[in-house]
Amino acid sequence: MAQLRTARLLLRPARADDLDALHAIMGQPRTMAYWSTPAHESIAQTAEFLEGMMTIPPGDGEDFAIEHDGRIIGKAGLYRFPDIGYLLDPACWGRGFAMEALEAVIARAFAVHGLPRIQADVDPRNAASLRLLARLGFRETHRQARTWLVGEEWCDSVYLVLDQADWSAPRPTA
Repeated sequence: MAQLRTARLLLRPARADDLDALHAIMGQPRTMAYWSTPAHESIAQTAEFLEGMMTIPPGDGEDFAIEHDGRIIGKAGLYRFPDIGYLLDPACWGRGFAMEALEAVIARAFAVHGLPRIQADVDPRNAASLRLLARLGFRETHRQARTWLVGEEWCDSVYLVLDQADWSAPRPTA
């Protein structure tokens, strides 16, 4: 799998030695508030997640560890084509890192993998993620109630899609 470089980030294949850094991120309730699982209580949970990232068959998806200044700050990728997913350490929120990482992942998905579209499943309470995806050109297709049982709580989904033709179109920068 390739490495992607942006102005501030390195997106690279996940490695076994990323375990402690990912666990520190995924063990935080704020990080996992809108994820499909609760915060990881054990390093074994994160090890299983990391193993999944590292063993995606090349034709099925591509998931990257995100580094900033040599430190893991999250992950972004298409864990299964065409489904996009990402998470960042809350200490890095609000600095444009998610946008920067997703632009690189999306550009690669369309240019290298030839995907006609990318889709996202977002908890409707995750307003920041919905705004980010809208800025990237995603549009809502529908909503569904009670799609994920996270811990003891049923969560809903907003489904979004980004067609390659929409990505190629000029997007506002503001």
